[in-house]
Amino acid sequence: MRSKLRAGTRGSKLARRQTALIIKQILDKYTELEIEEVVISTKGDKDRRSFKDLVTGGETGLFTKELEKALLSDEIDFAVHSLKDLPVELPPGLVLGAVPKRGLPYDALVTRDNCSLKELSPGSLLGTSSLRRASQLRHYFPHLRVVDIRGNLDTRLRKLAGGNVDAVILAAAGLMRLGYRENEDFSLIPPEICLPAPGQGALALEIREDDGFMRDICTTALDDYRTRQTVYAERALLQLLGGGCQIPLGAFAQVEGDTLTLQGAVAAPDGSQVIRSETTCHVQSPQEASYHIAEELIEKGAKEILTCE
Repeated sequence: MRSKLRAGTRGSKLARRQTALIIKQILDKYTELEIEEVVISTKGDKDRRSFKDLVTGGETGLFTKELEKALLSDEIDFAVHSLKDLPVELPPGLVLGAVPKRGLPYDALVTRDNCSLKELSPGSLLGTSSLRRASQLRHYFPHLRVVDIRGNLDTRLRKLAGGNVDAVILAAAGLMRLGYRENEDFSLIPPEICLPAPGQGALALEIREDDGFMRDICTTALDDYRTRQTVYAERALLQLLGGGCQIPLGAFAQVEGDTLTLQGAVAAPDGSQVIRSETTCHVQSPQEASYHIAEELIEKGAKEILTCE
């Protein structure tokens, strides 16, 4: 049995906070272990081009590749990711070791005076780097101006405070992990308006496929079955619809009893159209729901919207 592990993380405040939460979870179960945090800078952190330019240029794994290289070269024992940043297809030799219990999966609106989307004045600047968010919000709030804004969570909040935009859209789970409070510091955007990204709100531990010790830790201390099944359904839908680039796809699954309900939404980038579908399946068969949603969205014209130029 190893006595020391190395946890790979990005250097942002949120990434390190999320890694600290995972480390605590492991140490609560494995008190004899020592875990070192290893901060690794990714291309998404270093490249100053807009996020939109990076993804439309064919870039994938912007926030994960360097961590994966460190894993494969045995510089770290596991990497902690926001699951929505992790590509569907992992490099040979690496696996998704654990998906801990999910945080709040919804998008959140942050403004300087904590107003709602409906209260924003016509022409207000709404900042987001997500095509999914921008497309859905343009559809439901055509009187607002959605503009591209990149940077980590702290950077985007600073741009809001500095008056660059009137509001920013962020993941609620990230805000809550940093101590921000619903209704006081941000307001939730319901999934009826902005369906979350596949895996949003969930964390992921990526490990080496042949590391039995880390597999055991993931199984006994971290993995949450319901969360794994829901994000599997969401990520399978992303894969079926060709999620190799940043696409305006929302996917959100929930489990109640033995039933998994999956929603999918595709929105035209200009906001002119939103296509939605919903289905249910047994919790043990998440891919069944993914296939059904993908077929229905394609029948309604999703492929034309999702074509990446």
